[in-house]
Amino acid sequence: MEIKGHAAIITGGASGLGAATARALAAAGAKVTIFDLNEKAAAEVASEIKGVAITCDVANAQGAKVAIDSAATVHGPARILVNCAGVGTAKRIVGRDGPMPLEDYEKVIRINLIGTFNMMRLTAAAMQPLQPLPEGERGVIVSTASVAAFEGQIGQAAYSSSKGGIAALTLPAAREFAAFGVRVLAIAPGIFGTPMLRALPQEVQDSLGASVPFPNRLGEPREFAALVMHCIRNGYLNGEVIRLDGALRMAPR
Repeated sequence: MEIKGHAAIITGGASGLGAATARALAAAGAKVTIFDLNEKAAAEVASEIKGVAITCDVANAQGAKVAIDSAATVHGPARILVNCAGVGTAKRIVGRDGPMPLEDYEKVIRINLIGTFNMMRLTAAAMQPLQPLPEGERGVIVSTASVAAFEGQIGQAAYSSSKGGIAALTLPAAREFAAFGVRVLAIAPGIFGTPMLRALPQEVQDSLGASVPFPNRLGEPREFAALVMHCIRNGYLNGEVIRLDGALRMAPR
């Protein structure tokens, strides 16, 4: 799909991977709407790229529907959805203080997995009646999984569960949406230089980067964004979870 002129929704677009993707899409001529709970940061990125920011809880059924409809009134129905909204909780299933509180697990699953599914179902429903593009395509959905979906570390049970769910969701969604020309993909990034990681001491960042076989560094959000752009443009990519990790395979801890 050619990107120029099409409406795009980026969840979690106020920072990190989402913000880099929003900038790349806007630079390619997309009409970008950022969904995020961080109203101030989302507005700043939207202002920079001449897009729109909407405060949205992606896991709330009614709230997400209202946000999608609001975005459509400004830019028209979205043909591109990139799911970047997510959180992580580093806790053992059974720690020194006993079992992980169930609400901690539920929160990660709700935002990462249910939020992704909620945005996928609502956006795909809005894409279905759109006029097909020349090759029969109506839209593209790209979600964010993680290498933790495959090699989750100790303390990543909740995060790995949520990202594993996103990976497993990709193929059945692609098969279902093939009937109306919507492709579904996921990217599984490794260790990236997001604001959360960049806040760590430099020696910790250097150590994490050194664990990547090649190149020996943290991934750059722009590299994630570049892969999103390729996923959108390459019409034969569908139903795939693509690792973006410099050949990293996570150790148990």
